[in-house]
Amino acid sequence: MLANSKAFSGFAVNDLQKAKEFYGQTLGLRVSEETDATDGMLTLHLAGGADILLYPKPNHVAASFTVLNFPVPDIDEAVSELARRGVTFERYAGFDQDEKGVFRAEGPPIAWFTDPAGNTLAVLQMT
Repeated sequence: MLANSKAFSGFAVNDLQKAKEFYGQTLGLRVSEETDATDGMLTLHLAGGADILLYPKPNHVAASFTVLNFPVPDIDEAVSELARRGVTFERYAGFDQDEKGVFRAEGPPIAWFTDPAGNTLAVLQMT
């Protein structure tokens, strides 16, 4: 029934303007804004044609899991550039992360960070 539906994902933020600046300026994504009689929404336009809907939620509580992953060819280069742009990488107890915040012990190297609403994002090295 839904096999041909062009599904998309979405998640909440508590401040659309801060989200627009973070995703558009800090991360360098193409962001469009939909406004209507209510609060409006943002659409993140990702490589490959995928879109993610960001919608406002005043009583937003950040998810306890990663909501968006960005595959990169070189984790060290990506982490360094994001840090240069002001991104702070998360450190988690029980994870052996290096000085940059990259976890390399199992699976692809990965580093986590949050958006202004506290949603967890990640960059992970995929070749």
